[in-house]
Amino acid sequence: MSIHNGLQAVLATADVAARRRASVMAALVVVVVLLLLLSLGVGPVRLSPLSVIDALFGGGSDVAQVIVREIRLPRAILGFAIGAMLGLSGAALQGLLRNPLASPSLFGAPQSAAFGAVLVIALGLADVRSWALPVAAIAAAFASVFALLAITGRNAGLLILILAGLAISSLAGAATALVMNLSSNPFVVLEIAFWLLGSLEDRSFRHVLLALPFISAGAVILLSQRHAFRALSLGEETAQSLGVDVGVLRLMVITGVALGVGGAVAVSGTIGFVGLVAPHLMRPLIGHDPTRLLVPSALTGAALLLSADVAVRLIPSTSDIKVGVLTSIIGVPFFLYLIMRERRALSGGVA
Repeated sequence: MSIHNGLQAVLATADVAARRRASVMAALVVVVVLLLLLSLGVGPVRLSPLSVIDALFGGGSDVAQVIVREIRLPRAILGFAIGAMLGLSGAALQGLLRNPLASPSLFGAPQSAAFGAVLVIALGLADVRSWALPVAAIAAAFASVFALLAITGRNAGLLILILAGLAISSLAGAATALVMNLSSNPFVVLEIAFWLLGSLEDRSFRHVLLALPFISAGAVILLSQRHAFRALSLGEETAQSLGVDVGVLRLMVITGVALGVGGAVAVSGTIGFVGLVAPHLMRPLIGHDPTRLLVPSALTGAALLLSADVAVRLIPSTSDIKVGVLTSIIGVPFFLYLIMRERRALSGGVA
């Protein structure tokens, strides 16, 4: 009887957890939809949600249709797609490395992708609407994540990962600055400088078509490996005994992150810390299972970037605030808080 009661208690707990996850997912979807509508309505010309929906389906005035469908819709789509990709990449890297501080920005992927894109722009090989831009960004992002894993090894500690990521980020930033210094065209340098700050402003469907195939491919690759993350959380040896090829998993995650982050950076510039913050916001609600964390982290990343993009349009200023600047202002204190929490955990473990 006690065994039977114990099984019933376990099943009841699992059922409660499943219902909670379903509720969180439903709430995230509602929040993202509302933020998309808000993003389409906020700007120099304010539009109500009903006016936005009407304009989306061809109703309302011609001016409203142009504003919503031609100006704000590409920006909203990119905000959703890029935020979701960054959140998904952060959760995937944290699952791969089994480290809560892993994220694309901390390991130099966005900075390296920016360097690749800046290099082809400065050399005159491509402009900001060329397909060569995401290809160069993806190649540089792939190289940075691969270099990180090669330098740190499989069982790297927190300090080694942070130092290696800092080194790669600094090198990519210095290389980007060098390219800008050596460029003979001041207009190109100015364009690159504003682009590096990270922004979704003045984006068109050309940018959507440029980024979405790479972001979609990266997301599909990462989600296809979702079940391997659960086995990997038990340790590499256990994962291999369960049939997971850790080497292939590592390569697939690198490829997925490089494709997604490279495609995102190619059209938005550098937007940091979304990939770090999103998984941490979801763990108290979803749990620590890396398989179940991927999709909620993607939705949370989309919500964070859409919120930041709406906020930069609402904050009074004489010039447009770049969304990458706002995400960094919010993300850096959060990162410092995580480091302090990890330090306290290590101190408690030592004691």
